[in-house]
Amino acid sequence: MKKLSTLFKKDPNDLGKVINEINPENQWVFENEGIPTRKFDGTACMIQDNILYKRYDCRIDKITGKYKKPIPEGAIPCQEADKLSGHHPHWIKCDRNNPSDKYHWIAFDAEQRNLPNGTYELCGPKVQGNPENLSTYHLIKHGEVELIINDLSFEGIKEYLKIHNIEGIVFHHVEDDRMCKIRKSDFGIKR
Repeated sequence: MKKLSTLFKKDPNDLGKVINEINPENQWVFENEGIPTRKFDGTACMIQDNILYKRYDCRIDKITGKYKKPIPEGAIPCQEADKLSGHHPHWIKCDRNNPSDKYHWIAFDAEQRNLPNGTYELCGPKVQGNPENLSTYHLIKHGEVELIINDLSFEGIKEYLKIHNIEGIVFHHVEDDRMCKIRKSDFGIKR
């Protein structure tokens, strides 16, 4: 799963926020070609042929152009390296013997079924401070929870995020795999 662009353009004076201007590559959202879904706040993972993977970011040093740490053997690139940030996300297999994968396995094993191939968000008590307020660990399939948003204007989306206790929205294109996101924090709203 590659990094998603933001629905609106970033504020050049504060890249943590957005301005009331559509990011041109995401114009399709405003042409009724996007399905809004809930963005959960956890950590991304992937299931492929019943194998569990976690996201691993191989950062490239902007000065040397070399990776800051080696890419693990068998890592699957999610996308090309981002030339601006140096981020190069990969998927690496979760290891039952690795303590840092513990919560991935708790959620995976709790499912007691073969999960469909795809990307998921791991959420639970010890993941990212548990902003989803869950008592157990879950793998939530990306795009699974559709939202109804009547006003797709800048102010309409901002207001929607103000009154709903969610991290944000991911829009999925109806005909291809394009996606984009918008988060509460993009508007300076705290959860």
